[in-house]
Amino acid sequence: MAEEPVTILSDDESWRRLGGVALGRLVTMFAGEPEIFPVNYVVQDRTVLFRTAEGTKLFSAVASNTVLFEADDHDVAQGWSVIVRGRAKILHTAAEIEKAERAQLMPWTATLKIHYVRVMPSDITGREFRFGPEPDPNASFA
Repeated sequence: MAEEPVTILSDDESWRRLGGVALGRLVTMFAGEPEIFPVNYVVQDRTVLFRTAEGTKLFSAVASNTVLFEADDHDVAQGWSVIVRGRAKILHTAAEIEKAERAQLMPWTATLKIHYVRVMPSDITGREFRFGPEPDPNASFA
């Protein structure tokens, strides 16, 4: 029997995959509308850590009751996607910032990003996809 085209990843495997790439997307709500922001990030202690400047991303991230964070990757044979649901928190205390700085997360663009934001997860889901041809709709499922 052929492998299933979609596999649900365990929490451990989802965090492992998330920690293996550096670019993801933060989804927030702002003025009643969804917003999506590409961010470079790191996984630290099963949280998502990113840096940002003042602006819509920062405000909407911390003002939203829930944010989503998504990252994915693929090659020619398969791909995966992981989604973290949680709350975004600006790091304020010296201990929080010191811990965040140990992650050595540097901005990708030449802009000042003085705020560390940590997504505190309430849920993580991951899926792996195996690529292949579309099944024949006329084939028997016996």
